[in-house]
Amino acid sequence: MSYRNKTYIAFASEDIKHYWLMKAWKQNENIDFDFFNAHDLFEARDSSSPETIKRRLRERLNNTKQVIFLGSEDGRRKGGDGDSFLAYEIEVILELDLPIVIANLCQSRNIVMDNIPQPLIDQKHFSVSVSFQPKIIQYALDNYVDGYAKSEMQGPHRYVGRIYDELGM
Repeated sequence: MSYRNKTYIAFASEDIKHYWLMKAWKQNENIDFDFFNAHDLFEARDSSSPETIKRRLRERLNNTKQVIFLGSEDGRRKGGDGDSFLAYEIEVILELDLPIVIANLCQSRNIVMDNIPQPLIDQKHFSVSVSFQPKIIQYALDNYVDGYAKSEMQGPHRYVGRIYDELGM
């Protein structure tokens, strides 16, 4: 189950309110959403040097079993710019071959190429795109992630409408 595996949430700084919302979902007794937040490990302060921040990011990702990427145009841009901390995170995620659930902030159930950083596309990294809703994100963490290592699939994927229907969405 996903709540036992450390989950890293990668996002552009412009999307931090969605990260906070996910933390609120986790705390809400009426929402079935749980994850072990890797951001609670190896904290780096804003005053840390870029090298220290990158070292802490790598330490967090080394202790992570799965990633939720908050998919947005800003996330795509920064995740592929080669300079930002998000681009560094994407580089390390690819290096460590971690499973990625792309939670589309535009609420789309489909693969939204405008939300996926170019390095993930170029590497044909097997990912699953879902809408930014707790039920389907939890479903992806509980199902896609377990089969990731055994899969030979490549590139972005999505769940069919039937899965959303079964979840009552």
